Amino acid sequence: MINPMQQVVIATRSRGSDAVITALQDAGVLHLKPITGGPLSTGSLTDGDAQSRREDERLLARADSTIAELGSYRPAPAPLPDASQWDKVVEDAAQPVSVLARNRQELQADADVERSYGDAVRTLARMAGSLDRSQRLSLLPFLLQPSDDVAELNAALRESLPERYELATETVGLNRVGLIVSLRSERDAARAALGKVRLGELRLPGRFDSMPLGDAAAEMDRIKQGGAGRQGQLNTERDTLARQHGPALYAVRDALKDRVAVHDVRAVSARGKYSLVMQGYVPVHRAAALESSLRGFGDGVSYELHPVDEHHDEAIPVELSNSNYVRRFSVVMGLLSLPKYGTFDPTWVIAVFFPLFFGIIIADIGYGLLFLLFGLWLLGKARRNEGWDLSFFGAYVPPATLSNLGYVVNVMAAWCIAWGFLTGEFFGTLLEHLHFFYINPDLLNNLWSWTGIRYVEEAGVSHYGLIPIVFPRLETAYFSNVALVFALLFGILQVLWGWGIRIQQGVKHKDPVHTWEGIALFGGVLALIMLAFATQAGKDFSQFTNFANPLIIVMYIGFALFVIGWIRVIKQYPLLPIELLSQGGAVVSYARIFAVGLVSAILARLSTDLGWSLYENIGVLGIILGLIVGIALHFFVLALTLIGHIVQPIRLQMVEFLNPTGFNTQTSPAYNPLRRLSPDATSNGQVK
Repeated sequence: MINPMQQVVIATRSRGSDAVITALQDAGVLHLKPITGGPLSTGSLTDGDAQSRREDERLLARADSTIAELGSYRPAPAPLPDASQWDKVVEDAAQPVSVLARNRQELQADADVERSYGDAVRTLARMAGSLDRSQRLSLLPFLLQPSDDVAELNAALRESLPERYELATETVGLNRVGLIVSLRSERDAARAALGKVRLGELRLPGRFDSMPLGDAAAEMDRIKQGGAGRQGQLNTERDTLARQHGPALYAVRDALKDRVAVHDVRAVSARGKYSLVMQGYVPVHRAAALESSLRGFGDGVSYELHPVDEHHDEAIPVELSNSNYVRRFSVVMGLLSLPKYGTFDPTWVIAVFFPLFFGIIIADIGYGLLFLLFGLWLLGKARRNEGWDLSFFGAYVPPATLSNLGYVVNVMAAWCIAWGFLTGEFFGTLLEHLHFFYINPDLLNNLWSWTGIRYVEEAGVSHYGLIPIVFPRLETAYFSNVALVFALLFGILQVLWGWGIRIQQGVKHKDPVHTWEGIALFGGVLALIMLAFATQAGKDFSQFTNFANPLIIVMYIGFALFVIGWIRVIKQYPLLPIELLSQGGAVVSYARIFAVGLVSAILARLSTDLGWSLYENIGVLGIILGLIVGIALHFFVLALTLIGHIVQPIRLQMVEFLNPTGFNTQTSPAYNPLRRLSPDATSNGQVK
């Protein structure tokens, strides 16, 4: 749910405003809203305030860059030095750290050059011998691609320097290196010959450019042999500096952020010669904390709390408050924007239906157990306060996110296992082959005969096992229509629900356009659904005049609501009938739950059946081959289809369900209260 907010206006003396802002930082509940216009000054700071802000921001940037160069994680809290020492603390750390960073950068640059050119330079140095120190001769190294023609280069050199050059090439890795020796006075002519055949002189980067080939090769050998040791030495120096300066540096950095935040508050407030006015929002359940923080200032502060105007104020921030189960699904909600204040929070719907749909699609005990193991692994890393380094994606998942992700995966796994028992699938039909699951015709007929299907037993086929299958989706000959309609029922529920929310929000916000739009499409979609059921998907249009059928009555009522609603909003939505057809398609989109799941189940069955047939035809050796083939195929199938199994349930929630609610067309800023980062005097070094 969305926590209700109150708007607050705070006025205080300009002389004591820093203390008031600091108290608000300690309370950590006020979300500020900039004040624009009016008789008091607003916007950027001026004069002494602007100069003070620039100094604090300069020092903060210096502290931030030093911490980044140290690359250290936040240490244990340390006492905050006196404000007069902050500049010294930062500079004492910044100077040696900047030298260390420069040395690390130079070492990395040398290592990159050696990795790129080392083999080529060593080969060229061996080819050149002592000629690279000659006073009369010039050496011109170059690189050759496999497609380059040496004979063409030789002809160009013979034309420019007849009998006054030497050309040699040698293979290095996948390419070749070459060396042209000429008189020093004719170096430009040799370089021009290279240009004629679209080749260029090899120029080494950085400090290696001016070195003779022999010296460059020797230097690269030194880098290759001693680079790892030097890197370890620099890492040790960095760790030492981090232990020495890190605690005080972090304490000063946090205090500087708090001080810059004070400047920011002043910049978004209205300022006069003797007064300062702030405005913002505070959650209703935290208003007491705000009042408590201001009570100590007596008549030096005046404030007023009043209800927000959720119909017209676009800046009201959103703070979500949900149960622990729903809150865990923030990793999924992170793909969405926040809901607009005063509207519908879909987090709990996502938390219920996303794992449910995923479980229906997979519906396999074996796959569910694999997901469960993965979820437990994620939770184990989170409990050990370890993150997950996904460097190949350029990402790092912190422990808190891993905890939520592991929890969500385990819920998804639980639904997979539960539906796997209903479909009788364990890595496809493996347990059915072992007669753990089995088809019970009498049970299926008793459960599903009301839908019009009936299982017809094949002659000579016996059915036995431990657990009967009650949702045999793989029995496509007679059960596919039932499974399809079952999936579409979710679409009927969610699409109608979405338009119902649209109506409720329109009434709440006194918005007649959205109210009548919702009524029209709710009635229209309901009418199409009744039409499909009453006519058996278009097979019996004679039902249109069968008013004894309640489905027909509901259908006509739905179409009437659509027509009335469309007439009321025809100026705003002239193409609403086309949107109605689109919404009918949105209901049909939920067939993905059936179709995607069935494809996955068929592939899993084929993988298991192939392995099982090897066992039946070859014997003991077939067991081994069957296991190898089955495991490989199951891994391939799961890897191939997993992204789709995750994306489809999310898409159904984001598009088919949330589009009718208006969720995707409007949002509000996140609740981001003014907070203190550095410890206050009474917190014993702990940050609030």
